[in-house]
Amino acid sequence: MPITLKELAEFCNAQVVGGDTSATITSAADIKSAQTGQVTQLTNSRYAQYINNSPASACFIAEDFKVENVPESMALLVCADPEMSFIKALDLLHPEKVYTPQIAPQAVLESNVILGDQVYIGPYAVIGENSNIGDGTVILAGAYIGKQVKIGKDCKIYPYAVIYDDVVLGDNVIIHSGAIIGADGFGYKFRNYVHVKVPQVGNVVINDNVEIGANTCVDRGALGSTVIGAGSKIDNLVQIGHNNKVGKNVIMCGLTGVSGSCTIEDYAILAGNSGVADHVTIGQGAVVMARSGVAGNVKAGAQVFGSPAKDKKTAYREQIALSKLPELLKKVKMLEEKIQALEEKN
Repeated sequence: MPITLKELAEFCNAQVVGGDTSATITSAADIKSAQTGQVTQLTNSRYAQYINNSPASACFIAEDFKVENVPESMALLVCADPEMSFIKALDLLHPEKVYTPQIAPQAVLESNVILGDQVYIGPYAVIGENSNIGDGTVILAGAYIGKQVKIGKDCKIYPYAVIYDDVVLGDNVIIHSGAIIGADGFGYKFRNYVHVKVPQVGNVVINDNVEIGANTCVDRGALGSTVIGAGSKIDNLVQIGHNNKVGKNVIMCGLTGVSGSCTIEDYAILAGNSGVADHVTIGQGAVVMARSGVAGNVKAGAQVFGSPAKDKKTAYREQIALSKLPELLKKVKMLEEKIQALEEKN
């Protein structure tokens, strides 16, 4: 949606320095690729070099951020929090698609489905019997919603997401394509040389304002619920095992795997490709760094790294020591040769 620079600044509570306030802003882009008519942001000094020759019409920048050689054609949008102001600009310039409420004729709704007001059901979506869909929710083409599912208000279920029976979603939940919510947990008992399946009869409960990435799996509880707390954000290709309790505002990055019956407390961060063994507690605000393997509990606020994961400072020292090992071995070999030569003389 095109807007003048002056209007954009007012909308984002920013002060215009330089440039042409009547210039039209049509879209947003990153600092490396932004062109005339676009707005960008500069929040890291490592990228300051790109502003010198940038043709962008405007750039969000913090009040205390110093930058030199700004092009005359570029306006600086000075504000207290340029990242949040830029997000507001993105929402304004690139609004999400609005779906006119309807039920596509190709959609399949089984018996006793309850739909709220202003709901959109796309072509070939399937909604199982006794399910309840809240006001303003959008279910896109080909999504599958099982039986006795409860979905809150203003949710968005992307194409080909699968939500198994008995799952409960709060308000403003986003489930991306290919995600599977409520599949059986991985539970077996080994008897008489055979793996006997343990029935998985629980469900999944996802609270308000959660986003689940594409091709992520959240398994149902064996007994009871697998729970994802309000405001948590789960990246693509994440595996969350049965009976996990994930707190509020947790971040799980891509390729993370969490075994069954774990507790991930509020505000914890699991970075990319991290793994967590079963029955482990990750404390509030703890950070599991990328490619770490967690075998035991992590204290609140701790930052751990490595496999098995340990305090990051200890892990870094070990990594540095390992990097010196080849040189150390050379010195040991040299000392051995000297000792051997002395022994031969005697």
